[in-house]
Amino acid sequence: MSEQPQPKTIGILKTPNDPRVCLLPKEVKKLTGELALNILFEPGLGSSLDIDDAQYIQAGALPKSREEISKNSDTIVSINHTFSEVEMKGGCCFIGIFNPLFHDSKFAIYQKNNATVYSLDLLPRTTLAQSMDVLSSMASLAGYRAVIKAAEIYNGVFPMFTTAAGTLTPVKILVLGAGVAGLQAIATARRLGAVVEAFDVRKSAGEEVRSLGATFIEVEGYAESANAGGYAVEQSETYQKKQKELIHNHILSANIVISTANIPGRKAPLLIETRSVESMQPGSVIVDLAAEQGGNCELSKNKQIINHNGVTILGNSTLSAEIPAAASKLLSNNFFSFLKYKQKAEAQDNDPLLSASKIMDNGEWTHPHFIKQLQPA
Repeated sequence: MSEQPQPKTIGILKTPNDPRVCLLPKEVKKLTGELALNILFEPGLGSSLDIDDAQYIQAGALPKSREEISKNSDTIVSINHTFSEVEMKGGCCFIGIFNPLFHDSKFAIYQKNNATVYSLDLLPRTTLAQSMDVLSSMASLAGYRAVIKAAEIYNGVFPMFTTAAGTLTPVKILVLGAGVAGLQAIATARRLGAVVEAFDVRKSAGEEVRSLGATFIEVEGYAESANAGGYAVEQSETYQKKQKELIHNHILSANIVISTANIPGRKAPLLIETRSVESMQPGSVIVDLAAEQGGNCELSKNKQIINHNGVTILGNSTLSAEIPAAASKLLSNNFFSFLKYKQKAEAQDNDPLLSASKIMDNGEWTHPHFIKQLQPA
């Protein structure tokens, strides 16, 4: 009688300086029960959310140190793992959210140690991948949080106020980029009573913007690509000049600007020049969600709030981490869905989701972005 294969072991690590948790006890219970996996977790995994270790133990997981997890896990999951070359199990697989097309230098250490790496932010934006789409989950929360942060900083009110002492006009908000984050920012700002304008290079975004009650502004001469996965693509120099001028003119009358425009693997497009910031009224606010990749605003600094001529500029690409309970609930569903899908799809060759999200296999580059970099010029 042949021996039954041993269940795979998944190790869950905390991410330093990030209060979000990639797998909550509810999904861990599904992993141990529904998928029959062994789960190891780093003690204090859910402490940022007031989830004690006992809840993970009740879900069937075992608390282990980072070193023990590395040595005994077939797969290690975390939000943004930084491998420190501790001893690990041969053929170990890492799953996280690495933004690898922009931060590609971090993977040399994984290659050196013959690791397999999947980055969930590389998953295609398709119907099949919706339940695993970490980018949409976090972008939606970031767009919401951007408006809330702007409301906290701005020295006025959002809706129109009519009182015996006079009338306060509603705040005017300009949203740059009408992807998931931008659309959520528009919806949130409109609920709070703001007057909203939105810009996006993609003409197809206009209908969604208008359906949320915002005014869509556009520049003629944009280029779109059916292969861009819902993202904007890099535009011509002529278009970029026209775009900056149009945005500058609309910024003049805006109290708050929320910028969300990003291009995978590239520096974020510069949309808000210093001259535009200096044309804004003192007390105005800019929230730049593209700050990690250089920022849409010329003056943005990632993870910093600066004041320039009375205009507050907040640069932060991970605003979802400021509402970690909500973010963790969505991420936990995303990570569980991916692990469940991966368990079923691994037996297939060239599965579209696994192939798209895999960076390397046992130290060998598999993603086209990295393979292209290694080719001689």
